[in-house]
Amino acid sequence: MLILGSIIAWLTLIFGALRVGIGYYVASIDDPASRAAAASRYLLSGSSGQAIDQGVKVFLFGLALGILVKIASSLVKIARSLAERKK
Repeated sequence: MLILGSIIAWLTLIFGALRVGIGYYVASIDDPASRAAAASRYLLSGSSGQAIDQGVKVFLFGLALGILVKIASSLVKIARSLAERKK
């Protein structure tokens, strides 16, 4: 279960960073009509700002999930060492 949580955390970090990066790229387009077309085509959102906000939220969710997975992994190691001591 911890491996699955770790994989999900990494994927959300990567996808969040990609969404932020693509959002910044679309925001750098000079022509407003081209920017709007690129935002709707590549970002599936109304504007590049919305995509950047969503990407940051996804990235932070992945970061929090990764921290929780690390905490759970440490707790499992502690529980195993305590179980071995009782034997």
